[in-house]
Amino acid sequence: MIAFALTIFTGAFLLFQVQPLVGKYILPWFGGGPGVWTTCMLFFQMLLLGGYAYAHTVSRNLKPRTQALVHFVLLIAALASLPITPSDAWKPTADGNPAWQILALLTVSLGLPYLVLSATGPLMQEWFRRTAPGVSPYRLYALSNVGSLLALISYPFYFETNFTRLQQARFWSWGLVVYALCAGFCAWRVWRQPEVETPAPTATDLADAASARPTALQRLFWLGLPACASVLLLAVTNKMCQDVAVIPFLWVLPLALYLLTFIISFDSPRWYSRFWFTLLLIGAMVAVCYALFEGTDMPIVRQVVIYSATLFVGCMVCHGELYRLKPDPRHLTSFYLMIAAGGAVGGLFVALVAPAVFNNFYEFHLSLALLVVLLLVITWRGKDALSARRWQILGALLTLAGLYGADKALDRGVAWALRHGVMTHDVADRYWNAALFVGGHWPWWLLAGLVVAGLIFLRRRSAQPADWHRVTCVLLGAGLAGLGVVLGMHIHDTSSGNLVSVRNFYGVLSVQEYSKEDPNSHYYLLQHGRITHGIQFADPGRARMITSYFGPRSGLSLALRNFPRQQNQRIGLLGLGVGTIAAYGKPGDYLRIYEIDPEVKRVAEKPFSYLATSEAKIDIVMGDGRLSMEREAPQNLDFLIMDAFSSDAVPVHLLTKEAFEIYERHLKPDGVILINISNRYLDLRPVVENAARAFGFPAYQIESEDGSDDDEEGAWWFYASTWMILSKNQEFMARHPVRSAASPTAARNNIPLWTDDYTSMFRVLQ
Repeated sequence: MIAFALTIFTGAFLLFQVQPLVGKYILPWFGGGPGVWTTCMLFFQMLLLGGYAYAHTVSRNLKPRTQALVHFVLLIAALASLPITPSDAWKPTADGNPAWQILALLTVSLGLPYLVLSATGPLMQEWFRRTAPGVSPYRLYALSNVGSLLALISYPFYFETNFTRLQQARFWSWGLVVYALCAGFCAWRVWRQPEVETPAPTATDLADAASARPTALQRLFWLGLPACASVLLLAVTNKMCQDVAVIPFLWVLPLALYLLTFIISFDSPRWYSRFWFTLLLIGAMVAVCYALFEGTDMPIVRQVVIYSATLFVGCMVCHGELYRLKPDPRHLTSFYLMIAAGGAVGGLFVALVAPAVFNNFYEFHLSLALLVVLLLVITWRGKDALSARRWQILGALLTLAGLYGADKALDRGVAWALRHGVMTHDVADRYWNAALFVGGHWPWWLLAGLVVAGLIFLRRRSAQPADWHRVTCVLLGAGLAGLGVVLGMHIHDTSSGNLVSVRNFYGVLSVQEYSKEDPNSHYYLLQHGRITHGIQFADPGRARMITSYFGPRSGLSLALRNFPRQQNQRIGLLGLGVGTIAAYGKPGDYLRIYEIDPEVKRVAEKPFSYLATSEAKIDIVMGDGRLSMEREAPQNLDFLIMDAFSSDAVPVHLLTKEAFEIYERHLKPDGVILINISNRYLDLRPVVENAARAFGFPAYQIESEDGSDDDEEGAWWFYASTWMILSKNQEFMARHPVRSAASPTAARNNIPLWTDDYTSMFRVLQ
């Protein structure tokens, strides 16, 4: 058993170690958004399905010796395909669907080794079952997930922080050699096993086989449960990456929790209790609905905890119920094949279907509802009635959850009525006061739960045992209805009032219109995910006003107004946004804008009008800014402005040493680099200062507060911002307005210089 266990563990470790590694290689080529990781996950799930299908096919249709020979040949071919590092020839142009380009790139670079590794679990378990009859192989599946989990945990905390990408790829290649030796030894063990003629089945054997054969409904659950868990995994990952940053840590954390639920569920049936996990699921649903409505106002740590806990509980329900439905070991490979198929279905839905169907990340809402539906159906089908005492607890908690949901629904309803003139302020104030009294006196909630529990206790004395099963299902159905209402309200909140709402590979864009009834305050606002990326007043008289992160006290404004050469400036801009920077353009200026997302260009042209009204000559280059500049001749720029964001995060590949080499090539010797590092969660100042030192640029950090305007005190349309200014122009850097606005030098000096081979955003989390 040791040989099979070592092979499975090594294969699983390599299988999941390569995922963040190859993601880091291609992330800079496709804009650095969460769609890159989602598409990578789709590839991994499809190849996992392919590996499981291969294991199922060869184990069912080939003799053991032939299986060993075929797999040995595949091992040699996988070793011959090394190295796995993608060629620069795969760097994209502005044309083509990024998702399909990523899938093609991964197939060519990694396809065969990943396929062979994917087949390891089911194939080695099948070989072990043949060589050790009577011993359950299911614990080997838990062992494979332990290897996967160890790979994921070690990546952000050890491999990413201590080794370059090239070193990691070399370690992985040597690991594949070790794996091939272990797998080859197992194949040799199978080859040496004497061929045994299978005797003709008796009538008893046929009867046993028929009784053990999985039903169609059972197979449907084998597909549906892992599909739901897969959608939930990818939806949570998208949610966290969209709102924080696309970093391996936030890829790894959800995937590690997902694998942990597999390990726990498949280790022993005693770890999963439908009753207790139903209770946990109720709590998780309440917490996640609260987090959805709070949005970015909730601290990041609390968001990550709530979403991670919801993912863990949801996947425990899916995988715990899946283990309960496991078949006789004779159907082991078909069972794993259906699990892999379910994961692939979930990946296909999130990566390809959801962006085409939804205009926001609504697959998260769908996965929550689907989870409760599956649990309801399984509970009804299983006739697994809860004891009366447990049903009391469940009923009381569901009632409390329902009261909480009703309270939130009323809050939203009153806010909507007030906003649309259906309710007066006096009536609304009376409601808020009453709600504050009830919500501020939590014993009322506790008393309501105890009353319900008491009523249930009295009812159970006269009820027949069969009633409890029906009532349990009715309660789950009621919980599903309540969840649907709350999620529907959140979807309505996120979509109502949107002038434009679109979703593509690069994320979700929405344009909202405010204060339409007041011409002096009427404005448009652009959001990427849940982060504001620019505003503009609609009134033609105010439409050219500078707003948001680019106000008069921002580092950008100070640099542009105090640069010694004020005429015929050449400005490069990475990241279009709504085009606010174009308002700084003067006659004779040239503005060259690099933008990767075609939807951003569309909304910047309409309803926003900064581009149309700018006095500068403007060219827009579509495609990743760094890759576009890499292919261009030097642009001889006075200013290079980096304002590219994916939601609230600066793409990593724009802050590496190699990126600054490109920037310097396009900059005049006395030119200025301006970098917007404003965000909630990352301290990017030491990263930029390291690059500045490496290239001999003096650097300042300039921070501005909300509403910072000399003429209009407290102007709400100016947002707090943090800009880095880098320049070798001594006259410019010595000017008093610029130098006096600079913050003191950062104290942190433990962040290494970022390169394309080495970045660690985990170390700059605030």
